[in-house]
Amino acid sequence: MKLEKVIEIVRIKQEIREVEEAYTSLLPKQIQSPKDAIDFIQAMIGDEDREVFLVLCLNVKNQVIAVHRCHVGSLNASIVHPREVFKCAILNNAGSILVAHNHPSGNCQYSPEDVEVSKRLKEAGEYIGIELLDSIIVGYKNGGLSLRETGVI
Repeated sequence: MKLEKVIEIVRIKQEIREVEEAYTSLLPKQIQSPKDAIDFIQAMIGDEDREVFLVLCLNVKNQVIAVHRCHVGSLNASIVHPREVFKCAILNNAGSILVAHNHPSGNCQYSPEDVEVSKRLKEAGEYIGIELLDSIIVGYKNGGLSLRETGVI
């Protein structure tokens, strides 16, 4: 019997870049409400011309320990998979996450796809022990919308 070669992954490299100084001054010490997250997220991606999907990794004290630009989509769509969302959370030992994306149109109203993705991420987080605290949508100068506050998730 011939044994196949087995490869062990001993390290997954994560590239770390500092968030631009302009944004770090807006980062709250602790996320205590959706408004805390919305203000920061809107400053980061509210004026983007394409959909950008962010993952904010939080520790057990709800302090942001990492911000991950998970996906950049088209004018009106972004493809998001739980594997990509939770990868950064796992690598950063996050206790929970917030996800967010922008609507370049400025309209913060959620779509059926936004709800479906958020529910799928919530369910995946329950399986692996990393809670999805909220899913937020921001628009250009239009504030934002918390799917948790609206009762959708």
